[in-house]
Amino acid sequence: MTSNKELLRTIKFLLFSISAGVIQVLADIIGNEVIQLASWLSYLIALSLSVLWNFTLNRKYTFQSASNIPKAMGLVALFYLVFTPLSTWWTAVLTETCHWNEYLVLALTMVVNFVSEYLYQRFVVFGKSIDTAK
Repeated sequence: MTSNKELLRTIKFLLFSISAGVIQVLADIIGNEVIQLASWLSYLIALSLSVLWNFTLNRKYTFQSASNIPKAMGLVALFYLVFTPLSTWWTAVLTETCHWNEYLVLALTMVVNFVSEYLYQRFVVFGKSIDTAK
């Protein structure tokens, strides 16, 4: 039963992450193509929007946590305090210096983000408060 529950939790995280990814890609397209922002700035804005969406849905439905929301959000902010500068930097380097396609870089970055964020939220942010919400 526990392994089935954990599989379901992972599937929920994946689905919510896909929805956050759609938000991120659409926001990034608007930033890159419509507003014509620098790739790194467009990425940063799009990432921020997707993080808020993903955190909200995963806290409530995936991890079903009744933990202190400001504390949980603070822990997620710590994750992004490291991830955001690193990913913004490699986005700038890969797109502006190496001339990689910005959407390829975005896709690769989203995969790195998905795996690392799931592990961080599962074991650090919500590890002790999973399934405590009614």
